[in-house]
Amino acid sequence: MNQEEQSRILRDLKSQRAAIDAAIAAIERLQVSDAPAPPPIRRGRKFMPPAERRQVSERMKKYWQDRHAAGDGKGQ
Repeated sequence: MNQEEQSRILRDLKSQRAAIDAAIAAIERLQVSDAPAPPPIRRGRKFMPPAERRQVSERMKKYWQDRHAAGDGKGQ
C-alpha cells in the first residue's frame, strides 16, 4: 500500500466515522426525548398538612398571647 492509498482509506474511514457519530447522536436524542419528563417544579407555598397547620396555629396563638401580656408597647 502506498502513501496515496493510505491517505484515501484514512479519509474514507474518517468520513464514515463522522456519519456514524451523527447517527449515534440522533438516536441518543430520540431516546432522551422518549424518556418521561421530570415532574414540574412546584412554585409558591409548600403543602402543609392539617396537623402541622394546627401546631403552627397553636404556636402563634401562644406567641401573640405572650406578646400582648408583656405589654411591650409596640403598635399601641
